Amino acid sequence: MTTYPGTGLSGPTLTTTVSVRPLVLLAPQRGEDLHVRVTAPTTGSGLPVVLFAHGFGSDLDGYAPLVDHWASGGFVVVQATHLDSKRLVLPADDPRRPQLWRYRVQDMRRILDELTFLEAAVPGLAGRVDHSRIVAAGHSFGGQTAGILVGLRVRDPQTGAVEDLSDTRVMASVQLATAGKGGDELTPFAHANAPWLRDQDFSHITAPGLVVAGDNDDLALSTRGPDWTADPYTLSRGNKSLLTVRGGEHSHGGISDYRSAETTDENPDRVALVQQVTLAYLRHITAIDHTDWNTARTVLSADHPLGHLESK
Repeated sequence: MTTYPGTGLSGPTLTTTVSVRPLVLLAPQRGEDLHVRVTAPTTGSGLPVVLFAHGFGSDLDGYAPLVDHWASGGFVVVQATHLDSKRLVLPADDPRRPQLWRYRVQDMRRILDELTFLEAAVPGLAGRVDHSRIVAAGHSFGGQTAGILVGLRVRDPQTGAVEDLSDTRVMASVQLATAGKGGDELTPFAHANAPWLRDQDFSHITAPGLVVAGDNDDLALSTRGPDWTADPYTLSRGNKSLLTVRGGEHSHGGISDYRSAETTDENPDRVALVQQVTLAYLRHITAIDHTDWNTARTVLSADHPLGHLESK
């Protein structure tokens, strides 16, 4: 057991990890092979999986503050470089651009299909992964990707069709700084650059989930203000929890990298809060241990300076 004086929370004793990348999955219809990173504990068996989707423009090397913490806490974390990554630099007129949201979901499904291959490619990991306990997680655009895997419905901006692209292999989700509903709340910028946000339906999400929203995350995508990113909690059904990060902007203090220039609200305590609450939730929802989650719910139910945790 580890205690964190800055947040008043507790957590498991962390272990060493190994990270292997790039592992390449052939994807001829995608136009680019899928590059994947796997980070896992060096010990333990029956390890649950976190399937993590990065935010717009990032890649498989991003979000180390979260990925490292989750892996050292007992999870196999799988990341991919999606087509919107700055590493790939798709031309402005690339025909895949309106379907970036769909390609991301296909990337996640391909990883799930090839999970045994990926497991075997990491030295010492084969036979230690529990394929029945998989949680989808993501930040920003990646939060939508994770949401779709558990039931979020998105209207295709090209065809107008609404499909169920959820995957029964995913048991729960963690969505960080994720877009809310579309409609007349979207800005002209959002309509022009993220047309896949125009019509989102959260009502079909019944799987358990944790939503992390900053109360100062005033995105250029919505006219409504920071509470827009709480929509995945307020508009979905079932067993859900919401961590509101006090003073948190889009990077929640710096979760996207250890030295990220895009972080506008750099705060190590804020990052520690998100690390600890998300790990506690992952351990709770995969039935490893409920103690840290129960502690977080108690500590963060009052007037905590870093955040507030509620559930429904």
